[in-house]
Amino acid sequence: MHQAKKAPQQRRNGATPVHTLFELDVVELCDADRLSRVAAGVLGAVHIKNFFTPQECRGTIDSLAQDSLGEYDQELVGRRIRKLGPAVFDYYNAAEVEPSYWEEAEAAARTRSGLMKGHDPLAVALDRIGAAWKGGVTPATSGGTPLFAGMIREMEEGTGIHFDEVEREFPACLDETPLSQLAFNCYLETPEKGGEVTVFRRRWHPADELQRDGYWYRHDLVAQEPSVTVSPASGDAVIFDPRNYHMVEANHGGRRVTLSFFIGVSRHGNLFVWS
Repeated sequence: MHQAKKAPQQRRNGATPVHTLFELDVVELCDADRLSRVAAGVLGAVHIKNFFTPQECRGTIDSLAQDSLGEYDQELVGRRIRKLGPAVFDYYNAAEVEPSYWEEAEAAARTRSGLMKGHDPLAVALDRIGAAWKGGVTPATSGGTPLFAGMIREMEEGTGIHFDEVEREFPACLDETPLSQLAFNCYLETPEKGGEVTVFRRRWHPADELQRDGYWYRHDLVAQEPSVTVSPASGDAVIFDPRNYHMVEANHGGRRVTLSFFIGVSRHGNLFVWS
């Protein structure tokens, strides 16, 4: 016998239910649903196990010459963060992408292109993300020219609390404004201890500038916010919205080396990448 569904009970206090929706999902494969949920702000982060194989990680690390790594401006960020390739972040104080960016981008892409036993680790990563999204992945452009994507970064001292939002930090740098911005990090090597990334459910507000600690922000700013912490192993990838405040713990015993780039979601539903 068919039973009619019961009508939902009316909330006695009239309050709208509110859910935090900032969990961590750990998965074996990258999929469009979880990417969409991170982009929409209803998933804190997705931790993809074994995104790269041990052989792919080891081959890349073994081929990476130490003298090929530059670093961020220590005078600005106050910590040593080594990297292969330029970031548009390096140029936001100049208000434009300068010619030296394109020169460094070309050299870095050439160095990275054969690291993974003759393959480019960026191309491998984009193939796997594109297969999951089924909407295409292309480079972001500035003035019609493709931007560099796929930095390889090595952090020992971690980072302070910060956010990354290209349209707020470097307006009009990209030819297309992303509807959402994601951060992708695939871990090529991980330390014995440390190196975790924590993402807080908190976006920047103008008053936050009163909480500056040099380049970074004071921890009090996010102390009461929901958060997720990810401790990936070598080969794992982590995707989150970097417009949320986040930080990386310092290393203890070993290296923390990642393939890193940003992913923009376009108004047409495709993805574009830059560093």
